[in-house]
Amino acid sequence: MKRRAFLIGLLLCLSAAGCGKEAGTESMITGQTLHAAMQTTAATQPEQTLPVETEAPEDDGTLVSVTDYIPDVAVELKYATADNFTGQVIYDFQEVYLRYGTVKKLAQVQQSLGEAGLRLKIWDGFRPVSAQYKLWEACPDPTYVANPQTGYSNHSRGNAVDVTLVDMDGNEMEMPTGFDDFSQLADRDYSDCTPEAAENAQLLQRIMEKYGFTGYFGEWWHFADSVTYPVEEDFQP
Repeated sequence: MKRRAFLIGLLLCLSAAGCGKEAGTESMITGQTLHAAMQTTAATQPEQTLPVETEAPEDDGTLVSVTDYIPDVAVELKYATADNFTGQVIYDFQEVYLRYGTVKKLAQVQQSLGEAGLRLKIWDGFRPVSAQYKLWEACPDPTYVANPQTGYSNHSRGNAVDVTLVDMDGNEMEMPTGFDDFSQLADRDYSDCTPEAAENAQLLQRIMEKYGFTGYFGEWWHFADSVTYPVEEDFQP
């Protein structure tokens, strides 16, 4: 119970910075605690290092398996199963792949979240161009699915990731919606969800942005590396 109370305190700190909510003294103190933890992590974890001894590729643009470098990240690739909005398998691989430069940033996010007793869970990473066509056929709405005929999703560049927060036991934290909820509830307004969901989503957003990711307003779970890579049409996971 003490650990849970500590975690709730850390999440409540975000109300001091977003959603127009007033913060009391306890929220301000936990906000300072989380800020200090994030600053300490950034200082002790240089951008060009990873927490495991895995041989690094020479090029940041190399597509690599994320779990080779962040072994404690949780992975549940929704499009590798029929458990997604299309009801069908979109691609047939189980490993999540991203550009090495993107993985280095994601490793910093994971370590920073660890200070609050949390981890990342990845729902989608690199997405082949063929998979993007399947998604467009199922939902030809550019608000939620990039039209591969006019441009490509950053997922096909290998520098975008769909993520949520889980605790150390793998239990998902409350968020505004589930994955691929194509409604206004999934946007980053956060005024139409519970306070806990808003605080969790803001925590995820702030830490992802801190380490070089930008979010898409319509989907609280989607983040792209600020560094752009070319569309990958040859890589086969």
